[in-house]
Amino acid sequence: MKKNNHSKMNGNKTKAIRIEFSHLTAQTVKIAGSFNDWRPEATRMIPLGNGRWRKELALPPGAYEYLFVADGQWIADPFAEETVRNPFGGVNSVMRV
Repeated sequence: MKKNNHSKMNGNKTKAIRIEFSHLTAQTVKIAGSFNDWRPEATRMIPLGNGRWRKELALPPGAYEYLFVADGQWIADPFAEETVRNPFGGVNSVMRV
């Protein structure tokens, strides 16, 4: 996974954040996090081919916890600069906008 923080601001004071993820065998990849009430169906990633996935989000400044959901499997971002423990015994990735 690679996360690019693009500093595009719009009138709503949100930033465009590009999130990238790699998973060679996944048929579907979604993102669930504090920004979408942990509903993976709300944020589908776009396949780029060769196991690469991308999604652009417009988020207001703040800290957001998230996980990738690849074919139903919840996966922490291996390249996240920050993680926090979650109540299920794993970790959530953290992005700061």
